[in-house]
Amino acid sequence: MNESQTITLGGGCFWCTEAVYVNVRGITDVESGYSNGQSTRPSYEDVCTGRTGCNEVVQLTFDPAQITLHEILEIFFVIHDPTTLNRQGNDAGTQYRSGIYVSSPEQETVAREVIAEMTASGVYSQPIVTEVAPLSHYWPAEDYHQDFFARNPNQGYCMAVAAPKVAKFRKTFARLQKD
Repeated sequence: MNESQTITLGGGCFWCTEAVYVNVRGITDVESGYSNGQSTRPSYEDVCTGRTGCNEVVQLTFDPAQITLHEILEIFFVIHDPTTLNRQGNDAGTQYRSGIYVSSPEQETVAREVIAEMTASGVYSQPIVTEVAPLSHYWPAEDYHQDFFARNPNQGYCMAVAAPKVAKFRKTFARLQKD
C-alpha cells in the first residue's frame, strides 16, 4: 500500500496554484502557506515586504497510487511560468518565485528529471529558473487565504488570474481531473 506523500510548490500567488490543485485526482489536501525563507512563523504582511525570503507556496498531500509526482509537476509547469525569476505576471518579488520544495531525495530526483524533460522539449524559449530545494520553515497561511478562489470566484484577481489557470488545467489535463 502506498502511503500519502507531501510536496510543496511555489508557482506565484498561492490562490492560483491552490485553485488548480484542488481539482486534481489523487490530491487529498491542499494548503496555502509560506516556506523556504528565514522566518519560521511569517504572516502575509511579513511575506509581502519581500524581506522574509519566504515563498508563497501550496503544500500538496497526494496518493501516489492515484497520481504520480511526475504528473503533479507536469501540471505545475503548465500553470505557471518557470522562466521568470521572482515574478509571475504582475506579482513580483522573491515571494512569487518558482520553487519545488522536496521532502525526500527521491522527490528531488523526479523534480530534476521533469525540469530536464521540460528543458529538452523546447517548450520554453528561456531557461527554467525553478529552484529545487529541501522544504524548510513551512508555515500555513492565514485562514482567509485557504480555499480563497473557491470562496471568492468573482473577486477581480481570481477572475483575471486564477480562473484562466484553472481553465488551462481543465483543458490540458482532463484525464487528471477529479470526478
